Amino acid sequence: MLPAMSDDGDRTEQGPARSILGPGGEASIDPADLGLKEEDLRELYRLMVLSRKADLEATALQRQGQLAVYPPLLGQEAAQVGSAFALQDEDFIFPSYREMASAIVRGVDVVGYLLFHRATWHGGMFDPNEHRFGVVSVPVGSQTLHAVGYAMGTKLDGKPACTLVYFGDGATSQGDFHEACNFAAVFRAPVVFFCQNNHWAISVPFERQSVAPVYRKAEAYGFPGIQVDGNDVLAVYQATREAAERARTEHTPTLIEALTYRLGPHSTADDRTRYQPAEQIAEWEGRDPIVRYRRFLESTGAGDEAFFSACDDEANTEATRIREGVIGAGPRPLEELFEWVFADMPEHLRRQRDEVLGRGEG
Repeated sequence: MLPAMSDDGDRTEQGPARSILGPGGEASIDPADLGLKEEDLRELYRLMVLSRKADLEATALQRQGQLAVYPPLLGQEAAQVGSAFALQDEDFIFPSYREMASAIVRGVDVVGYLLFHRATWHGGMFDPNEHRFGVVSVPVGSQTLHAVGYAMGTKLDGKPACTLVYFGDGATSQGDFHEACNFAAVFRAPVVFFCQNNHWAISVPFERQSVAPVYRKAEAYGFPGIQVDGNDVLAVYQATREAAERARTEHTPTLIEALTYRLGPHSTADDRTRYQPAEQIAEWEGRDPIVRYRRFLESTGAGDEAFFSACDDEANTEATRIREGVIGAGPRPLEELFEWVFADMPEHLRRQRDEVLGRGEG
């Protein structure tokens, strides 16, 4: 539970976040009311298992020197899968640097995605327009402005689509975030601001970022703010679907704060044991979003041991493919250094290109 500030300046406990699944997997509503069929419920689990295995494989690849750095998403699978799954094909996602699970939902090839972390290609090697998923963005909060600009473009084009942008709790301290919210509110951009509040911005706890809960910041801009249990994939799906529909039909932005927890380091260059309390980690490990959702599937009969085993087998096969693809990825052609800047290459650049490629006179 995150603290809020009362009128007299004392910290008080805020109300509970929106949730559907209880700790034991019991559901407070019928998933059919969310428009989810049994195959959809099973697909959510498959995607979360696949994302976790891919995430663990990426971490291992970095530890073995195959990736330059990698920011794990361990523990945040429900927040990413639930939100991305709620979008329509024509909607567009702008990620930060920790959204590989959302990329998987959108069909982005993990090998191409990880080539960014291998320092092979800036932003990753995939077609953003094909998958409606933007390139990896490292500057904290900058992608919120990109998302609002893109959303305004779709609105001006008359397209019935929305844009969703991911960021962490630390990004809410950046000016870019507030500028994006204000612009979106004033010009009614069809955008969903999705904050994964994982409680830690590198080594700084959320309490050092903000006094008020993130979702309450929407009040200052005049659009809805929602706090949701980020480890409850169904609640995340519901909140995102509602916000996305509001953006498409009413051109009203929404700020969603998904309360989750980063069970891994901020990045593989980080030592989380120096600042994350062991008892806090243990508490959130007990709220594992995949375990919780599996209990729900078991209790409803939507998933059995054969299904769960098949998901594990698929994830292991995919992890092998990812490993082989990343390790086998060679450097990009040198001539790419000189492309896509000028329609007509200047003479001095042409000479540099020819020299690099060994095309000079001799």
